[in-house]
Amino acid sequence: MRVWRSLSSVAAVVAYAGLAACVAGEGASQVVERGTAESGGPPIAASSPAPGPLLVVLGDSLTAGLGLDPDQAYPALLERRLRAEGSDLTVVNAGVSGDTTAAGLRRAEWALEGDVRILIVALGGNDGLRGLPVDQMKRNLAEIVSLARSRGIAVLLAGMEAPPNFGAIYTAQFRRVFHELAGEHNVAFMPFLLEGVAGDPALNQTDGIHPTAAGAVIVADRVLEALAPLLPVFTPATQ
Repeated sequence: MRVWRSLSSVAAVVAYAGLAACVAGEGASQVVERGTAESGGPPIAASSPAPGPLLVVLGDSLTAGLGLDPDQAYPALLERRLRAEGSDLTVVNAGVSGDTTAAGLRRAEWALEGDVRILIVALGGNDGLRGLPVDQMKRNLAEIVSLARSRGIAVLLAGMEAPPNFGAIYTAQFRRVFHELAGEHNVAFMPFLLEGVAGDPALNQTDGIHPTAAGAVIVADRVLEALAPLLPVFTPATQ
């Protein structure tokens, strides 16, 4: 498939790499503010404690909703869908623009504070854009998953794709990391967070990377589908 190849040009990928490096800390979490900028700044304090049980989405600008209104980011849409289906989960958007897997790992302990029941790990896009070593990315993601599992938190791992400009070998190795992690840790898995959205100009902003509001709706729908095996316990039984 791989949708990065269907972007209009490598220039769009390069532009996003610059954008990601510049916007660290912007557009951070939308439902409940959590996280740190990759520069290592202090945690972004929540305006009030989030009620439990919680579903935390640990991600980068794709999760934070860069370029969208707060209620248009896919975690906010996900919470509305969950509530409509009877779930009592509160979704915490722990997306920080510019974050790599290393930055996500540094703030994972804090992001998992409270009554967290489910963690969605949606990191790796910035590692791919910067051509960071895939073994390093795998170690970072594995530590995040292991931390969550050690606390009894169910995990959904969302895969990402690397741009083609680092070569076919890197792209294949990058993709394989997510599949291997899902199998090794026995967690719920969606192979690509932006499946059905990436590469479609009608569903992406002018940078060619970040979903529009319409694209975010599709992302939320796909995430909800992937979460299905983890959700029944949070949906009250029909009386």
